[in-house]
Parts: sequence; C-alpha cells; structure tokens
Amino acid sequence: MEISAAGRLVVRISAADVGKRVSVRRLDETGGPQQNFTDTVGVLTSWDDGVLMITRRDGERVRIPESALVAGKVVPAEPGRRRGPAASYEELARITARGWRPVESERLGEWELRAASGFTRRANSVLPLGDPGLPLDEALTAVRRWYGDRGLPAYIQTATGAAGTQETLCAELEARGWTREVTAELWTGALAPVADRETAGVVLSRDADADWLARYQRKGVSEVALRVLKSGPSVWFATVPGEDAPAAIGRCVVDGRWAGFAAVEVDPSLRRRGLASTVMAALARRALDEGASAAWLQVESDNAGARALYDGMGFAAHHAYHHYREPDVSGEAR
Repeated sequence: MEISAAGRLVVRISAADVGKRVSVRRLDETGGPQQNFTDTVGVLTSWDDGVLMITRRDGERVRIPESALVAGKVVPAEPGRRRGPAASYEELARITARGWRPVESERLGEWELRAASGFTRRANSVLPLGDPGLPLDEALTAVRRWYGDRGLPAYIQTATGAAGTQETLCAELEARGWTREVTAELWTGALAPVADRETAGVVLSRDADADWLARYQRKGVSEVALRVLKSGPSVWFATVPGEDAPAAIGRCVVDGRWAGFAAVEVDPSLRRRGLASTVMAALARRALDEGASAAWLQVESDNAGARALYDGMGFAAHHAYHHYREPDVSGEAR
C-alpha cells in the first residue's frame, strides 16, 4: 500500500485511472468492533457516483464504496509470473484461435466473428482483439444480428488478468446485460519437460479416426466438428489403444514456437495411472521435432484434477478467459 512520509496510508488513484491496474485497501464495513481491512488488486473498470468497480484477475468484479477507501495506487500492468515462457495476451489469443478454427468467420473492424454450427463456444464466439470500428452498442447490435442470421446465440470471448486483456470490455458487456457463462484459464509452460516422460504405447496420427472419436467426450461428432478438430497449422492426434475404446487420447496443434494441447481424455476406470502425461509426452516430442519450444493449454477453473496434473508438469496460469452470452430479451429485433 502507498504510505506517506508521515506513515499514513494514502489514496493515490482517482477516476482518471479507470482502465489501469490498481491495488487498493478498503475498510471492511461489516460493522464489527474492530477495524478490519481488505486488499484488492485488479483493473479499475469504473468510478461512478462514489463507487469503484475493480475486476480481479479471474474476472470477478468487486464493488467498493469510495468512502471505504483507505489506500490505493496504480501498479504495473502485468502481474509477475512464477514460471513459463514469456508471451503477450494478444500473441496467445491469436495462437489459440489459429489452433481451433471456425468453419465461417467475418471481420468487424478488428473483431473476428466466428461460427461452426454451435460446436464449442470458442469456435462460435467473437474474438475482440482491438477496435470493432463502430461505437460499442452498434457493434453489439451487428454481432447479435450476425449470429441470429445463423440461428446461433451471440457469444463474445474476453480475457482478464494479463497486460492487454479486456477487463473494461467485460464491465461494458455486464452493464448491457450480457451474462458470463464460462470461465477458464490459459496456462503456459516449457515444452521440453512435458516430453521428458514415458511414451510407450501411444499411436500418433494426422486424423481423428473412429477409435479416437470413440473416447472423445463430445459424442456424435459432425462433419463440422471434424473440420474444427482438424484445423490448425500442424495437428496431431494421440491414441493409447484399449479394449472397446482407447484408454486415452489427446490432440496437439503446432504453430511456430507454440504447441497447444487439448482433448486429453482418459478412460475413467484407468485414471491416475499416468496415461494423460504419457499422451502429452508423445505429442510434445513430435512438437519438439517440428521446432516448438513452448506449450499452452486451456483448463476450466473447477477442474482440480487437471490443474494439479498441469501444475506438476510445469504449467502456470497466464490469464483467464470468459464467454459472455447476449441478453435474452423476448421479442427484441436482431
């Protein structure tokens, strides 16, 4: 916290700092006999009518009455990371988007509108990297019309928690009634340590064949889904054969220095035997052969087992990402 020369806590932020990353201390107004304080770090997304709104790294919004502030300061835009390859949010956003391509896309300024008949939110959401070229309300109207014409709900994928992420856009969407449905995290790590594991029994292929799809969690995969699964600069599918269906599967897309892992799934009866790390190791070795050195993957916030696995393999969270769904307003014209 900011402390003056006289030893007093000082508030050194104002409404002019909206959009910046701040650290604040506020009085806990629970009414207890003792004065307690709470610290909050995040992006200051608004300061109106005596109330601050701060968006934390994970996307949670914190409402703080100005009267409760006891200290505050602007802090560096990018939080320190404990390990993993250096990368900007924009670089990772573009890499991950190239590794999971929609069937149809269209530009709205610097936003990309993506559709794939509803197969996964990532392939059926707007990626807003920059200015849409229109005032926000007009841009959102255009977005809703575009998805409505395709019989799809409108989603916008945003991110929080790193330099260049979209805390302000998240706040603007929520103010307009858009609802956050899913929060996950993008993790990064060095690729070589992932490859330094047992790989016996893993079969690699360029195709997601019938056996691979038999283990994939999304049953009844359509031709559209197969196009998304096979999209990317250099895509590999891994299978550990089993009796009726594969014991484990995985997918990796190699794009320059990056290798992205997805669809790592294990037969529930065979979990905790190292099969997930075996699949990833085989894919990592192939990615190393193609010149990659860094790795990324996406994991939902409540998947404790996967998070523990990836942490043990040297991965760490880079930023959180969210999918916001359009307001459900009956009778509203698209």
